[in-house]
Amino acid sequence: MFYDKQSHFHLLSQNLRGGHHPTEEVAETMGGRRGSRTQRKHFKQSRENVWKRPRTDSSANPDNPNSDKPAWQPFATQNPSFDEYYKEQGIVSPEEWDAFIEMLRKPLPAAFRINSTSQFCEDIRSQLENDFMKSLQAEAIEGGDLEPIKPLPWYPDNLAWQSNYSRMQIRKNQTLERFHEFLKLETEVGNISRQEAVSMVPPLFLDVHPDQFVLDMCAAPGSKTFQLLEIIHHSAKGGSLPDGMVLANDLDVQRCNLLIHQTKRMCTANLIVTNHEGQHFPGCRSHKNISNGSEITTKLEQSTTQLLFDRVLCDVPCSGDGTLRKAPDIWRKWNGGMGNGLHCLQIHIAMRGLSLLKVGGRMVYSTCSMNPVENEAVVSEILRRCGVSVELVDVSDELPQLIRRPGLTKWKVRDKGVWLASYKDVLKFCRNGIAPSMFPSGKNYVDLTDNNQKSENVNSEDRAQSDDPVSSTDNLEEEVSDLPLERCMRIMPHDQNTGAFFIAVLRKVSHLPAIQDKSVSSRGNLSTRNDELHEKLSDQATVEINGLEGNSADGTDEKISEVASEADEKISEVASEVDEISEVTSEADEKISVVALKADLVDGGPDGVAPDTNSSEAGQAPDDKKIDSAKAGEKRKLQIQGKWRGVDPVVFFKDEAIINSIKTFYGIDESFPLSGHLVTRNNETNHMKRIYYVSKSVKDVLEVNFRVGQQLKITSVGLKMFERQSSREGSSAPCSFRISSEGLPVILPYVTKQILYASSADFKHLLQYKTIKFADFVDSEFGQKAANLMLGCCVIVLREGELLHLICRACQNDLCT
Repeated sequence: MFYDKQSHFHLLSQNLRGGHHPTEEVAETMGGRRGSRTQRKHFKQSRENVWKRPRTDSSANPDNPNSDKPAWQPFATQNPSFDEYYKEQGIVSPEEWDAFIEMLRKPLPAAFRINSTSQFCEDIRSQLENDFMKSLQAEAIEGGDLEPIKPLPWYPDNLAWQSNYSRMQIRKNQTLERFHEFLKLETEVGNISRQEAVSMVPPLFLDVHPDQFVLDMCAAPGSKTFQLLEIIHHSAKGGSLPDGMVLANDLDVQRCNLLIHQTKRMCTANLIVTNHEGQHFPGCRSHKNISNGSEITTKLEQSTTQLLFDRVLCDVPCSGDGTLRKAPDIWRKWNGGMGNGLHCLQIHIAMRGLSLLKVGGRMVYSTCSMNPVENEAVVSEILRRCGVSVELVDVSDELPQLIRRPGLTKWKVRDKGVWLASYKDVLKFCRNGIAPSMFPSGKNYVDLTDNNQKSENVNSEDRAQSDDPVSSTDNLEEEVSDLPLERCMRIMPHDQNTGAFFIAVLRKVSHLPAIQDKSVSSRGNLSTRNDELHEKLSDQATVEINGLEGNSADGTDEKISEVASEADEKISEVASEVDEISEVTSEADEKISVVALKADLVDGGPDGVAPDTNSSEAGQAPDDKKIDSAKAGEKRKLQIQGKWRGVDPVVFFKDEAIINSIKTFYGIDESFPLSGHLVTRNNETNHMKRIYYVSKSVKDVLEVNFRVGQQLKITSVGLKMFERQSSREGSSAPCSFRISSEGLPVILPYVTKQILYASSADFKHLLQYKTIKFADFVDSEFGQKAANLMLGCCVIVLREGELLHLICRACQNDLCT
């Protein structure tokens, strides 16, 4: 809507929907969605709904040329290997195995969470409790067909709910259909978030406070990130931004787009989204006394600085068999080696998370897998590496209504049909790609000095036995962990009708110890060792893959996939050895600063992180790149702005003329921190279309990132606050920028000009009609005030009792409401 000198209000965007709150239009119509960075085309390749049968059956039509093909069948919800594996691991007792499997074969109930920071939170919860829940309870009693919706008993304040209805039931029942439409509308505007019930648990155990810095290492698709932002904003003082922030990271750029799309509904200035490998996430550390020739750099801090976090959520990539209820296609894909291939990566990501955690901070390690090799084995290795620096926290008294089971203290490893109870059996059966950390004790049992001799002395009888799958474990000496793994939590599907999940809460008690055998010399020889290991494992993988050809009894494709990934796992393990000492005392930092600098010069990686031969980042140098030893003493070259390929640069906006014109036009109160908190994604100010607002916490992180040469690959930052007027009339307005709908809730309390308060009748007319004359307003005083507005954007507020409903309409011309 815009105002012109012909005494008219013009509504240009008439895309209204009935039955929802006025603020929904803020997210739907304002801000020029056509130019949004996140496009829906990025999400077209979504997961197929495997529970739904197709409406037509081609085999039933005799005239169809494809009728001779077998009819489509749903995925089989059984796998003998799955049953054998988890029965042997003892994740549930034999008495409850049938109930466990029966629940896994049922579709997962839908769950959703009310946004606690929404101004309509109380209204939505009241409608659920007093309308939908009671109506469906009454219908369930009468018909017996329906289950009423119900709040999750363990989630605080009845903010999380669960429903279990089929599409057929929704189509046949008017109450369910109304409930379904309600969910869709409220989800679209950010008042409700759909999220699997067990996925809501890890953020609750993080114990986040509004002034804390939180890192979500593997954040996509963004439901946990949204939940963390809710917690931070909910605890903040009313009308002000929290002092904390969330940094959400994901490896895949397309998943980052999905993450941005999800979190946009939160309208927050306290979020940064980055695109990095979790195990190599930059520490943004600058080392002191790094010189270039005779000059000491003035662009780096003279004291060591590093980006550290109060809380870290480490929800690592996993085999995902805990999601069988919502992804039944996993049944046919599942095999016992899936967890083995991810074990080392999970350790590296978790160790990197601990190195980025402040002393006294809390990290939650979680997976949606039931495999102990991905769960307890990883936690055990973390505790062994960190010693007394990290402790496993007992949280049994938190969320008492959440049914959870203690972690396992004994388990076995299965590799290509062979059960291995300890690392002794790895040599016995000549198995490769199995690490000592996968077993409960973590012991190697191998003397490195005569390792080669022992390998040569393996007799032909043992080699023949290694090729014959061993299903019995009677003769294996079972190991039992002496670590307090019972403090870990296992959530099982049949306990509360959910998916399966694993959670461990870790506290960093002191700085991580420096690992002596991972010395500085190992850094210097890292590249050579990687090359040698790569060649050796490549040859080994080729031999094993060739040996598998023609043998399809146990699934050749899956075995080849496992063998092919072993080389990458070993290389990744060596390349990430130095991650274990990424955070040490300040004395150790000084000793390794030169070596860390040399690593940065080799591949452009972050300080204190070893070069990664498998990295896909744009700034990586070729493997055969040679660095002259004389360059080791040079200062680390700052990365130029916009270094990251395909990502717009982050630039602090400092054009005082434009900033002052915005402040003057809208009468923004001086108490609102505007200067220094604005950023753009374009180096050229003249072509800049959007201005983003960042909180003080995000500003501090950006300044650290600039100081260390922009090590963070930022894909999204801040809250879109202002947009350049695109209309011809708007270009002649005193202010060339309009307020964006996303930023309106943040800045509105500080706006003193270009703002009007309308009666419900006049507000309705503004929404109903495209053009309104000032004389046609019911309230003549309102019409006079509107006529006195300056040409440009304005805000109309509906006052209805004590509740203010805000609406900001998109304008392509002069006046935005």
